[in-house]
Amino acid sequence: MRMKELSLRQDPDLRKELALLARGCDFVLPSRFKKRLRAFQQGQAGVCMSAPSTAQAPLCLAAFPSSFRAPLHHCTCPVTTALSESIPKFYFPQGRPQANLNIDSLISKIEKIFSQFPNERATIEDMGHVAKACECPLYWKVPLFNAAGGDRTGFVSVHKFVAMWRKTLQTCHNDASKFVHLLAKPGCNYLEQDDFIPFLQDVVNSHAGLAFLKEAPDFHSRYITTVIQRIFYNVNRSWTGKITSYELRKSNFLQNVMLLEQEEDVNQLTEFFSYEHFYVIYCKFWELDTDHDLYIDQKDLARHNDQAISHKMIERIFSGTVTRDRRVYKEGRLSYADFVWFLISEEDKKTDTSIEYWFRCMDLDGDGVLSMYELEYFYEEQCQKLETMAIEPLPFEDCLCQMLDLVKPEVEGKITLRDLKRCKLSHIFFDTFFNIEKYLDHEQKDPFSVIRELEADGQEASDWEKYAAEEYDILVAEEAANDQCNDILRIMSTAEPCESESMIDEAVDRYVVWRF
Repeated sequence: MRMKELSLRQDPDLRKELALLARGCDFVLPSRFKKRLRAFQQGQAGVCMSAPSTAQAPLCLAAFPSSFRAPLHHCTCPVTTALSESIPKFYFPQGRPQANLNIDSLISKIEKIFSQFPNERATIEDMGHVAKACECPLYWKVPLFNAAGGDRTGFVSVHKFVAMWRKTLQTCHNDASKFVHLLAKPGCNYLEQDDFIPFLQDVVNSHAGLAFLKEAPDFHSRYITTVIQRIFYNVNRSWTGKITSYELRKSNFLQNVMLLEQEEDVNQLTEFFSYEHFYVIYCKFWELDTDHDLYIDQKDLARHNDQAISHKMIERIFSGTVTRDRRVYKEGRLSYADFVWFLISEEDKKTDTSIEYWFRCMDLDGDGVLSMYELEYFYEEQCQKLETMAIEPLPFEDCLCQMLDLVKPEVEGKITLRDLKRCKLSHIFFDTFFNIEKYLDHEQKDPFSVIRELEADGQEASDWEKYAAEEYDILVAEEAANDQCNDILRIMSTAEPCESESMIDEAVDRYVVWRF
């Protein structure tokens, strides 16, 4: 008891509070002092003997009101400290451990598979069977192979693989944490963009729906870059450039990886792996990239969609607020990877990522609020464009009233990111301030069609999927027309004059029938 009393006396913060109390000041003890006093009281209450008077109480407790004091007893027994309550573990960053998981049984299955290989060594061609033995999707084979050191030696021994997989099962308890553990660099618990390259290269090399790409190796890196950007666009909700197991678990990316094994047509996997979507994005970039160095400047981007996007917004895109490559930003250029983010955000302004993308661009001072000044700053150029088209623009005050009624911000006169995400018409809001073509489309659209779109939200293809499908059909049609023209030119250059005329007529007839 004496030691407990001395420990209370020696606490400088408590002594200060006790001095204030002695002078008649009211105060509330901090929680850490209450815990110490409660432990002291419980220790004293454990021994039942006669209570001394206040004068016999220790000096440090004599000044306390009765509500803070417990009866003190003479004791020759040592004071027992109060045990803290046992709080069960509730945070599992690597997933909650499975109580019924038999690791030895899984390892025995893997060893049985390895016994079928020469010298119990698996090459990359054998890893599909190993992935199945590990109860993993087929396209985890390269991550599994590389994690066991196969990328360095060209093969994986049973001992190395079993040691790697046993450690993984003991530390990672869900698919997301396992996937991150397999792909991440040593010592990292997150995935960066280059971590996905070996995994996606295997998809390109081995998926039946991408077999035609074997004859076009130059397109491998372009397709892989596109898929990586789409992964980070949909999964990396924190905008850090680092995908954690938590973000991966919240997304449907791993479900799409599983579907790669079942779906022969990658174009059905529209969220990440669609080749048609890649083709549309790359062709749109190729049209703007006149020197084909895979970089575009502000003048190039201004030509997108017949200069529909305002110059002020283009300047904001190049300001670095939504781009990741700092070196390219300093050079005043936009990379193909950043263009992927731009195009998807431009064509579908209803997703959370696209709303964040354009909000960052419009928030000039970065205070997290779109002020009336910022809205007017972007609307001025819209008015100028409308006047050049002989269309009388709506006064800014009237436009502002419409937008505030549309968004219904929580704080009057201040539009936040939360307001726009809650609003189901964010695409109309953004187009009003920096996309003249889509703004005019919204103005001419039937108001009831907007209501029908809201009612059907989530039941049909997204705006991006509709755009990609339409543009792909147009691009394929244009390519077919070019092939027809090339056939006509080839006939003219090789055939005899009499033959040439009839063959040309036949080719033209086929082209006209096909075209119309």
